[in-house]
Amino acid sequence: MTRQPRQFLRFLAVGVVAACVNIGARAIFNLAMPYEAAVILAFPCALATGFLLNRHLVFTASQAVGGGSGQALRFTLVNLVALVQVFAVGEVLARVVFPRIGWTWHAFTLAHAIAVGSPVFTSYFAHKHFSFASVSGPDADPPVAAGVQQGPVVGSG
Repeated sequence: MTRQPRQFLRFLAVGVVAACVNIGARAIFNLAMPYEAAVILAFPCALATGFLLNRHLVFTASQAVGGGSGQALRFTLVNLVALVQVFAVGEVLARVVFPRIGWTWHAFTLAHAIAVGSPVFTSYFAHKHFSFASVSGPDADPPVAAGVQQGPVVGSG
């Protein structure tokens, strides 16, 4: 399997973990507040989880402009856009679609789960090319440890 599909699969796995944190935090917050407020408060829990896991497991070779703080800022900006999408999709499902089709079993949880997964492709592209973009580009090879030869040097002889 080439590097790109493996990276996307790692991104999806991290996304599942962050989504579980998001949905779990929303359920806990929802015990004390309305659904909409709980969705908003669950966001930073998932955001921190997603950033740390993506930075250390998915986009590890990135030598980002601005270092870790620059990555965190760009990651947050991308996820604020995704939050709008998640909120809108969840609201439409929970308040319009599900009532119209008569779906009542865990309607808000199901709506939130579907909504959390809705920005997966746009988020991957944005994080790869913006949040964790490296100085030498997103497809650059990972840095090599000092003193380690990568392979035969062409033209040496």
